Amino acid sequence: MFQGASSISLDAKGRLSVPTRHRDVLSATAAGQLTITKHPHGCLMIFPRPEWEAFRARIAELPMSAQWWKRIFLGNAIDCELDASGRVLVAPELRSAAGITKGAVLLGMGNHFELWDAQTYAAQEAEAMKGEMPDVFKDFSF
Repeated sequence: MFQGASSISLDAKGRLSVPTRHRDVLSATAAGQLTITKHPHGCLMIFPRPEWEAFRARIAELPMSAQWWKRIFLGNAIDCELDASGRVLVAPELRSAAGITKGAVLLGMGNHFELWDAQTYAAQEAEAMKGEMPDVFKDFSF
């Protein structure tokens, strides 16, 4: 399970350095192989390959009415792997789609990560914090 937020910077080639606390798990569970694709909320999703394969199978089973979402998730997916220094290249098309230039936030979301442009994430988080919590949290005890 991946959790926690990390402020990171992409290098000039568009590589992100995966935080060390996640590298061993990614090496052990996915041999460092990852898949990156678009997320409908304006960020990128980064999956260890086994988790991607399960997600991909679920998306592929969706009906034709979800064809555009299949295109968004599957058609934009790019396979990559951690290099010897624990970095992964984020394709220029995906960086552009998420508005990521240099500063980013990597969020552990359980079985995958979200990669956000740092300013976009801060603005969306601040907006969410202003509003009411969704009804699903009404009976949730903190």
